[in-house]
Amino acid sequence: METIAPFIEVIDEIKEAGGDIFKMCFQCGLCDAVCPWNQVRDFSMRKLIREAAFGLSEIEGEDIWRCTTCGMCPSQCPRGVKQIDVAIALRRVATEYDIFPASVKSARTARSSLISEGNPLQGDRKKRGEWAKGLPVKPYAEGMEALYFVGCYFSYDPRMKKVAIATANILNKAGVEFGILGEKENCCGESIRKTGSEQVFKDLARKNIKTFIDNGVKKLIVSSPHCFHTFKNEYPEFMVNFEVVHMSQYILELINEGRLELKGEFPKRVTYHDPCYLGRHNGIYEEPRALLNKVSGLEFIEMEAHGKNSLCCGGGGGRIWMDTPQKERFSDLRLKQAKDVEAQVLTTACPYCITNFEESRLNLEYEDVIEVKDITEIVNEMLL
Repeated sequence: METIAPFIEVIDEIKEAGGDIFKMCFQCGLCDAVCPWNQVRDFSMRKLIREAAFGLSEIEGEDIWRCTTCGMCPSQCPRGVKQIDVAIALRRVATEYDIFPASVKSARTARSSLISEGNPLQGDRKKRGEWAKGLPVKPYAEGMEALYFVGCYFSYDPRMKKVAIATANILNKAGVEFGILGEKENCCGESIRKTGSEQVFKDLARKNIKTFIDNGVKKLIVSSPHCFHTFKNEYPEFMVNFEVVHMSQYILELINEGRLELKGEFPKRVTYHDPCYLGRHNGIYEEPRALLNKVSGLEFIEMEAHGKNSLCCGGGGGRIWMDTPQKERFSDLRLKQAKDVEAQVLTTACPYCITNFEESRLNLEYEDVIEVKDITEIVNEMLL
């Protein structure tokens, strides 16, 4: 087994990188029992934790990069072992030594793009706000009701731009005075932190925080659960606190307050996928369902794995940038679960989930079987 240094030095490096909690593990194996990887291949988080305790981690291999940070194992652990922290600590060690297996090297490209352009998609910073061209969307100004923090995928990815446009239309229909930052917006940094590049995350966070403060931002509404989690739970590490609301929550508020009226019908059988960073990490399960139940004609049905037991799409923990063999994609399993309940539409509220589901829909040849939609796209259709 490869090690980067004799036992004690490795243990110290893992501790310094934030993985000291491994000492609490008593090897019960519950983490392995609930890990989604074991539905597609053999993988042992328990083994990873044990190896870390003895400084025997094989940082040149792929196992330390498999964790999608879905939150299943820490939610089940009887000892409070923060398995995600250990996985990230190991990645920090590997990143420090510039050790990346072939399937992970695309994450290095994403990191370079984050440093140079503020996004992982190699998009031109100056074009970050072009998705809104021709729309009644203003630059954010102090005193506005809220900043719409668009996020990277919604700004650059052709499929996800449709969600940003639908979101802007909903906000305008409701009379919300909002604005965007355009090229002044940087990636929230959540995924790059999960791949071990701590300093890149801190640099991005500090830039965003300075921009928020300089522009008088107090309230952020976001479309990505990853942005939501980072602003709400990780940016306070920098001694700042902003009001952060996910779009599914905000739209429900607008409807309940009478500011937004749904007029049309959506006569389809719909199932909802709980994104890991909205559900398990932040406990938001009811608002998206309540929002869907506001839509006239919509028939809502749950899949086999939902709520706190929702199956990860496979994109978290920076894996959205990494190569995953088709036979090992969680998103394929998820689409099959949606098909099993005869859903016509699989809806969710996360750009990574939609990206993975759209790819799986093509791979499985489900184009005529099921649609994949963001929840805001359904709401927007009810305003036309």
